[in-house]
Amino acid sequence: RDEDKLGAIMDINAGAGGTEALDWASMLLRMYTRWGEAHGYRVKVLDYQAGDEVGVKSCTLEFEGDYAYGYLKSENGVHRMVRLSPFNANNKRQTTFASVFVSPAVDDTIEITINPSDIEWDTFRSSGAGGQNVNKVETAVRLRYHGKDADTGEPVEFLIENMETRSQLMNRENAMRILRSKLYQRELDKRMATQQALEASKKKIEWGSQIRSYVFDDRRVKDHRTGVQTSAVEAVMDGELDAFIKAYLMETGGGALS
Repeated sequence: RDEDKLGAIMDINAGAGGTEALDWASMLLRMYTRWGEAHGYRVKVLDYQAGDEVGVKSCTLEFEGDYAYGYLKSENGVHRMVRLSPFNANNKRQTTFASVFVSPAVDDTIEITINPSDIEWDTFRSSGAGGQNVNKVETAVRLRYHGKDADTGEPVEFLIENMETRSQLMNRENAMRILRSKLYQRELDKRMATQQALEASKKKIEWGSQIRSYVFDDRRVKDHRTGVQTSAVEAVMDGELDAFIKAYLMETGGGALS
């Protein structure tokens, strides 16, 4: 998929569970930062909402580099931690959650390709005040664009008239520039709609649907989607996630590694 090649934006949000959840979110932040740096990505913190006493309520990271999204989309979901809590007077065993949401970092390089056969030109005389023809020659241009949406195949139509100058050639260039900007804006709107769909799916991450459990006192990290498990809890928290990522991508048949 095209978007797999892009960088990634990751949101980490602490779940319910007070101080323990805030600490867990900051542990995940460190884990993913370590993973990114070990894989040659530039990791930037775009937003950071600190917890009241410890940890982090929510944060947003950007991973700059090729295929970051292709790998990290495997981390979308709820991450569950079980441990003997250091914030608990009795050192009681506690379960806490944090959600991770990953989206592609869309760049600004929108290429506008216009097929000349999608354009019809007319010329006409530009008229001034009172309707009299300003020019004896037809210097004004009318551009009719009948294109198709590259993704959906839906017709895309624009009618642009230009009579800015007395040169038909310049008016044509102006009309083309307007067409390009209209098509560019349309592409931006489509991307915005895609982003909003991603945001909607983000809200559907429910606290019950955990994808992975990190059980510290039992020394195991288990991925509930693929069944991959390891006892190397510290290594995982230091960013050694490749076994989990690879298994997920092989199982879903998608992405950067397959």
